Amino acid sequence: MPCPKIPPSYSQAGEDAVIKFLFNDFGKRKIEYLDLGTNFPDRYNNTYLFYKEGSWGVCVEADGSLIKKIKNCRPKDTVIHAGVAVSDETEADFYIFDVPAINTFDKAEAEQRSLSGNYKIEQVVKVPLVHINDLIKNNFAGYPDLLSVDIEGLDLAVLQSLDYEAYPVPVICVETCVYSETNVRPKDPAIAEFMVTRGYEIYADTYINTIFVNKHWFYSKSKKATGGN
Repeated sequence: MPCPKIPPSYSQAGEDAVIKFLFNDFGKRKIEYLDLGTNFPDRYNNTYLFYKEGSWGVCVEADGSLIKKIKNCRPKDTVIHAGVAVSDETEADFYIFDVPAINTFDKAEAEQRSLSGNYKIEQVVKVPLVHINDLIKNNFAGYPDLLSVDIEGLDLAVLQSLDYEAYPVPVICVETCVYSETNVRPKDPAIAEFMVTRGYEIYADTYINTIFVNKHWFYSKSKKATGGN
C-alpha cells in the first residue's frame, strides 16, 4: 500500500499542514484568511499554502520594504501596509532590525533584542495603525476562516481587542513562545489562558505556534460552512 502524500508546508514548523488537515476534516478546501504580520509572503508563512491552492485573504504588514514583494508574490490577496492597533493611536513607532523577522512595535521588546548584541535596530519609522475589527469589517463579507497572528510582542494585546461576538473566527494560529536566540523558547501561557475565556481550545501546538479552534464551530454537528461565508 503506497504511503500517503505528505502535504507541502511553508510555515515555520508545519502549522499550515495541520490547519489544512483541520479544514479538510470539515470538507473545506478553500478558505479566507487574515494574516497579521505577513513578513515574507512565501516562507515561514502560515497562509501561503492556502493561497497556492486557490484561497484568498488579507495580508497586513508593517514593514514597507516587504509590501512590493508580498503584492508581487500574492497578487490575488489584499495587501495592507499597516500595523495592528491595540489602542486609539492611529500610528506608532516601528522598530526595523537588520533581520526583518524580528521587527516590532513593542519598544521594550526592541530594546531587549538590540541589547543582546546579535541584532541591530536599523531605523525607527512611523507606521499607520488599523484595528483588527476594522480590518475584518472592511475586507470580509463576514469574518475570515483563519486568523494568523505573528506581530512580535503584541499578539496577546491584539487578540484581546478582537470582537469575538461579531467575529467568531473558527481557527486562530498565534505565536505563543517567548523570543529567544537559542533553541529554548519558553512558552507564554497568557495567550492560551485568555483564549479559553473566549470560547477557544487548543487543537495543536508546534512549540512555536498554537492553533486554537472556536469550540462552538469545532463541535458543531453539521460541520458545514466555516467563517462568514
